Amino acid sequence: MRQIVILSGKGGTGKTTLTAALAHLAFNDIELVLADADVDAANLEILLKPELLEKHSFEGGFKAEIDTENCNGCGRCFDVCRYDAVIPPTSNQEPSKYRIDRISCEGCNSCLHQCPVNAISSHRTTAGKWFQSRSLYGPLFHAEMKAGEENSGKLVSIVKNAAIELGEKNGCMLLIVDGPPGIGCPVIAAAAGADLAVISTEPGVSAIHDLSRILRTVKHFGITPAVCINRSDINPTKTIEIEAFCLTENIILLGRIPYDDSVTEAMSKGMPVTAFDPETPASVSIKDIWEILSALP
Repeated sequence: MRQIVILSGKGGTGKTTLTAALAHLAFNDIELVLADADVDAANLEILLKPELLEKHSFEGGFKAEIDTENCNGCGRCFDVCRYDAVIPPTSNQEPSKYRIDRISCEGCNSCLHQCPVNAISSHRTTAGKWFQSRSLYGPLFHAEMKAGEENSGKLVSIVKNAAIELGEKNGCMLLIVDGPPGIGCPVIAAAAGADLAVISTEPGVSAIHDLSRILRTVKHFGITPAVCINRSDINPTKTIEIEAFCLTENIILLGRIPYDDSVTEAMSKGMPVTAFDPETPASVSIKDIWEILSALP
């Protein structure tokens, strides 16, 4: 099964819009499976409106908890916490009412080991959920990470591996992954094993810098990169700079996608732009990009 991951050096470059449109176009040609690996801000489901089939809990790290009945109010936990996660009692509370701010707690267990009366315990948290759904264009795996939780890279791996497992079981020919922005652990987890990384960029001031970062990342892991320029006509000079950069670096240039109000209209209706209006300038450009992508080895 071929794997294409959609990435960007920063957020807001149109990854999800492009992913949804490619899913719509690819579905007409081959059987595919989809994964939204941007688990901290998943929104592919907004454009695909899937039917939820399964829901699973995702366990995160450990968090401390103070048993106020046994706490003697010594404050040792407050003294040793490096993350300001221990909240001291207010003036109207009993002296022993120390509490843990679960968002700030890093699970280091320093307070647990320093408590003289063993009033502190540590428990694994539910950090989020992941889902299997049915969209118009194939199975969709996506997730929801709770605010302040960690291990989003692990959750990305779970979502993607579930998509691969079902895709191989069903004989799907293609996995399209809507990746997270940036170059961190979630991006690495989303890109792992991909055959091609489609990098969505736009002609902003930091375009070359952001593009260079994500290109170094995917090349480090031996993934072939290809670039498309979204909203290409808002700054023609920068667009030409990006194209020249790709030519110099021997990067596949998939094409330009012009600024198009129909993209916003399609998003407001919860549809891929290519399904909303196949003849709009953005849709025509994305169709050309899909033809190039489908012809690549």
